[in-house]
Amino acid sequence: MPTPPKPFTVLTSEKKSHRTKVELKQRKNGEESLSTGVALKERSEVRKNRIAHKEFKRLNELLKAISKNDAIYETIINRYCLMLAECSDLETKREKIYETALKLEAKLEELSGEASFEEFRRAVRDISHIYSTMISCDKQVQSKRKMLLDIEKENIMTIAAALRSIPKKEEKSSNPLLEALRDG
Repeated sequence: MPTPPKPFTVLTSEKKSHRTKVELKQRKNGEESLSTGVALKERSEVRKNRIAHKEFKRLNELLKAISKNDAIYETIINRYCLMLAECSDLETKREKIYETALKLEAKLEELSGEASFEEFRRAVRDISHIYSTMISCDKQVQSKRKMLLDIEKENIMTIAAALRSIPKKEEKSSNPLLEALRDG
């Protein structure tokens, strides 16, 4: 896969581009046409969630640094932040479940000589249920992580694709004299 063309700002900052002024102007206009000029806005549900809000602020600053904090990416960035918060919440719940299982196992070992068969069987069943709940949480976390990775990849590819869609060469203007001679 070929390297995507450099953005206008990189070309002008390097000051060593082989492109003509017309090509550079065309690239600048092409890049500007791909943005709305409106900054990202944080949705209320993201603002209310502490983890999502923190991630939104972090991403907004990063995107601002590369001049990509455009409203065109608003929906996906807000969704990404919420999903990251959900993933974090599931991981926290999973850890609490694991701690509960460890406590129950320790209690079971304490009572192993004194407990009746029915109490022992119930405790084992409870531990088994806790571990199956933990596995369910793990599956949900893995699913969310996959979605987060897909969003990350798509978001990067979208920006790269936008840069690739800018024409590299200046459009050839036709010479009216040559056109008249060819037609005649």
